[in-house]
Order: sequence, then C-alpha cells, then structure tokens
Amino acid sequence: MSDVENKLRPSTTAGGHVEDRGQPALPVVHRRFANPSPLGLLSFGTGTVPTAALVRHFPANQSGIFLISSFGVHARGIQTPNVMIAVLIFFGGICQYIVGIMEFVTGNTFGTAVFMSYGAFNISYSMIYLPGSGIIAAYTDKSGALSPDFQQAIAMYIWAWFILTVIYTIAAVRSSWVLFLDLLALDICLILLAAGNMVNSTSVLNAGYAFGYLVAFLSYAIKFFVP
Repeated sequence: MSDVENKLRPSTTAGGHVEDRGQPALPVVHRRFANPSPLGLLSFGTGTVPTAALVRHFPANQSGIFLISSFGVHARGIQTPNVMIAVLIFFGGICQYIVGIMEFVTGNTFGTAVFMSYGAFNISYSMIYLPGSGIIAAYTDKSGALSPDFQQAIAMYIWAWFILTVIYTIAAVRSSWVLFLDLLALDICLILLAAGNMVNSTSVLNAGYAFGYLVAFLSYAIKFFVP
C-alpha cells in the first residue's frame, strides 16, 4: 500500500473500528415564548372602559370593566371609588401595556395594537382624575363645581375610543368569535356611555354599566380558549 493511500485511510482503534474524534454538532433549540394573551385579557376584563364616577361630586363617568361597572351601579352603596385609579394605572394600564410589548415580541400584530391601546387608555383616563394633572381643575370654577363642559369632554373622549374599538372589532372577524363578541359588546358599552354623558341620562349610563359586565365576562371567558 502506498504512502498516499495510508494518509487517506482513516485511523482505526486496536479493535479495528474507525477512530472518530470529531465533536458532534450542537442541537438547534427553537426558543418558545409564553403566550402573554391570557394576562392581557384578564387585565382588559378587570379594568378598561369608562363606567363609574371616581369622585363623589363628579358626574357619572367612570373607568373599568367588571370592577368599575360595579362602582358604576354603586354596589354595596359605594359612592367614592377612588381605589380604581390604582387598579387602572397598574393592572389595567402598565400590566396591559407590557403584554402588548410581549405580543410584539411573539409577532402578534393585532394583540400588540389592542393591548397597548387599551393599556394607554386606562392610564390616560386615570390621569384625568389625578389632581396633579390639573385636568379636573381646568373644568372647575371658583366654587369647586364642575362645568357642563366636563361631561361633554368625557363624552367626546369616549367617542374617540369607540371609533378605535370599531376598527378592532372589524379586524377581529378573522380571529375567534368570542373575541369578536367581546369587542362588539365593548362597542355597545362605549356608545351607551358616550351618549349617556352627552344627554346626562342616568338610565343610559346604567345600560352602559350593564354591558360593561358582559365585556368583563367575555374577556374572562376568552382566556379558556387561549392555548
């Protein structure tokens, strides 16, 4: 056997097996992210839609879904639901906004838009009732009473979010039917609250609070359809 053939021939062990010292390739591990949607839906269901007065002498305008709708109908005789500000900012706002960022990481464009939008909604609505923002003070006269413009301004604010929600409702047609019904109920809830504030009708506002309960229920129900 020539020297060239000896160089090309693989080395063998004493037992005659081919000696292989090559390092095996590292396995390709596909990283999987946890689904952030359930947390976002719980946050959305707990605090999203204007429905209950945050301060006793304010008009009947409030914020949230299940918890806030409860304040809207004055459950247990509660007239001053200021505790909702903390819920809306942290769980309904910041938590939902983080979920929107995680949806962006996982590549869910629709989830990113919805959760970040309503997270920003909760924070922005809470800012209206924070004394440091000066928004309420701008609508308050020297005697401490709110001007009629405040209720009309809240109505216009809700109308703007109603338009956005209608867009999301149309987009949800390609998603699950439960999510579509949830956003459809939210559309009705918002339009009743906006109309109730414009005409200063307690009956219309209470109807909006009732649909707020439906929105919360559907938001909680969707969680069981999310893998």
